[in-house]
Amino acid sequence: MSTPTSASSTAAEDRLIAQGVDDEPPANNQRTFTQHAALIVSILSAGYAFWHVFSLNVAPIETWAFRILHVAGALIIGFIAYSSSNVDQPQRGNPVLIKALAALLAMPAIYALYTVYDMQQIIAAGEMITPEMEVNQFGIPLSIATFGAIVATWFLRPQGTKFNWLDGTLVLTVIASTAYLMVHLDGTALRMRAGTPFASPGNAWAAMVGLALILELTRRVAGSALVIISVIFVVYSFVGPYLPGFLTHDGFDFSRFFSYIYTDAGILGATTAVSSTYIILFIVFAAFLQASKVGDYFVNFAFAAAGRARGGPAKVAVFASGLMGMINGTSAGNVVATGSLTIPLMKKVGYNGKTAGAIEAAASTGGQIMPPIMGAGAFIMAEITGIPYSEIAIAAVIPAVLYFLSTYLMVDFEAAKLGMRGMRSDELPQFSKMVKQVYLFIPIIILIVALFMGYSVIRAGTLATAAAAVVSWLSPFKMGPKSIFKAFDLAGVMSIQIITVCACAGIIVGVIALTGVGARFSSILLDIAENSQLIALFFAMCIAILLGMGMPTTAAYAVAASVVAPGLIELGIQPLVAHFFVFYFAVISAITPPVALASYAAAGISGANPMATSFTSFKIGLTAFIVPFMFFYNAALLMEGEWFVILRAFVTACIGVFFLAASIQGWFWGAHSNWLVRGILLIAALCMIEGGLYTDIGGAVLAVVAIVLNKFFKGKPAPEPMVQAKGMD
Repeated sequence: MSTPTSASSTAAEDRLIAQGVDDEPPANNQRTFTQHAALIVSILSAGYAFWHVFSLNVAPIETWAFRILHVAGALIIGFIAYSSSNVDQPQRGNPVLIKALAALLAMPAIYALYTVYDMQQIIAAGEMITPEMEVNQFGIPLSIATFGAIVATWFLRPQGTKFNWLDGTLVLTVIASTAYLMVHLDGTALRMRAGTPFASPGNAWAAMVGLALILELTRRVAGSALVIISVIFVVYSFVGPYLPGFLTHDGFDFSRFFSYIYTDAGILGATTAVSSTYIILFIVFAAFLQASKVGDYFVNFAFAAAGRARGGPAKVAVFASGLMGMINGTSAGNVVATGSLTIPLMKKVGYNGKTAGAIEAAASTGGQIMPPIMGAGAFIMAEITGIPYSEIAIAAVIPAVLYFLSTYLMVDFEAAKLGMRGMRSDELPQFSKMVKQVYLFIPIIILIVALFMGYSVIRAGTLATAAAAVVSWLSPFKMGPKSIFKAFDLAGVMSIQIITVCACAGIIVGVIALTGVGARFSSILLDIAENSQLIALFFAMCIAILLGMGMPTTAAYAVAASVVAPGLIELGIQPLVAHFFVFYFAVISAITPPVALASYAAAGISGANPMATSFTSFKIGLTAFIVPFMFFYNAALLMEGEWFVILRAFVTACIGVFFLAASIQGWFWGAHSNWLVRGILLIAALCMIEGGLYTDIGGAVLAVVAIVLNKFFKGKPAPEPMVQAKGMD
């Protein structure tokens, strides 16, 4: 992507328009869209996204049926769009052999699908289906087709981007397993028998196949980490009787386990409930913002507002990534969407690759905690806790401000230390022109107003999506039928990864519920903490970060909320505080070494060392590791309490964040600071963030001491403005 260099502001604006997700690969794009499947993917994904919006607002369908079709649609589109072909790897296997094997494996899948049709006819006639029919004519043929095709795709791959017909066989198995679940959903009281000794054999076989398909697609779109963890939990369900201590349980047989896992206690539970409603609706909203170029305006507005400041592109990254990140369900995806523009510009004004990537990673990760949308995890929090989403969004305001204020100050102090300049006026859009187009913020304003007027999240999101299309008619990028189709197409493709991840996380949540290991783990946590809430919070932090390493935010929070949050609540911690605490650390695991997905994505763009980038992003986002402990000790930071208490807590916390950034960067009061001053500032920062009256006074006194010492030791002043510089120390 070119950087702005012309003397014309209009030309600069044209070049500064962010390309968006439709022009960038997904964050974990291990598979490429095949040329032959492109049109089919577009039609299916657009129809899939539109069906969700239509069903949620116009023609609702039965809950279980809706969720089953939701997961099935994602699997079908996913196996076509993320075919096992990969242009970066050589061909494996003769194309004729691949097609022949695909056709051979398709036969038992078709036979299983035909058996489902026979079952439907038998049910309609009021007769009983025999277990032999469910096993021999449905379960076994379907399993042969599914596992045969999955394993074959690991070893056989056509050349370049040609479609792998083995993935076509997997599509047939998705259809067959889903057809069974839909046929038996009402006809034989499937949900009443699921997870019991009376569960039908076919139910277990269909669920097992569905689970295997979810794991395989998750491996393709999100990597192996979540898949490995899920498989460990599945194995744990069967080997429990042989394990020691709190891990032991009675164990479950094949039929009971698999029929249970594909219910609203597992795959169809809270994670899929959220992905099938709130998440996909806001992905559609994000797609409309991109298709209408309203999303591009966010980035351009940030450039116009902050681009002239020292280290301008880095500050733009903070603003733009915050705005885009709150409507983007993944930190790494946000890095790809905005970092492809901001990272090269940061390097241009003097940041090295490591620092540029780290700033983008930290800012993009913070977008997940930026209200009102807050990525995807907040919707799951509302679903699990029963706390209204509007209350969660309000509670998130101050912590989000503190995070982005800290990131901004870290960037500013770094630029001051290195004497960096901002971008020139001829390199930026005209701020006056951006202000005249401020009406493009209307969709976001409508969303916020609708939420606080009492509209449901679904209705508010739909109104905001419609507003994005209407507002586009006031801009040069008017949305017509073609653009609307493109938006739905983009939304469908964007949703595949997060829907698959949510379904996969549901496997883990289901195992935790079935085996009771979550309750036992909470008991162990209570015993270790010995009724010390601080120790319990420390362990909860470590667990949430460990779960988040290599896992998307949504999955990490869903699992941590099932394992850790109940123990914290038992210790007397308020549910909102407990879940927010877990949620924050699940989010910032994306910038926590050694496995920091957002940092690695940024390093791929900046060309820097991934591990060095992750450590630098950890340093920039350090405030996020402190704030969760602070809102535990001071609930005013979550908007709880009298207004003057909240205001004082907010002001003193902002001052504390200023001292924290100054301490970390070693820059205070316009000069470099030595280690003594930095240590005093760190203590002052913690005192101010804590929010008590005496700690605030102590922090203020320490700040005065730091100012005096900094002047006394005469820290080195800022260098002259420069273009090239080293990154963070």
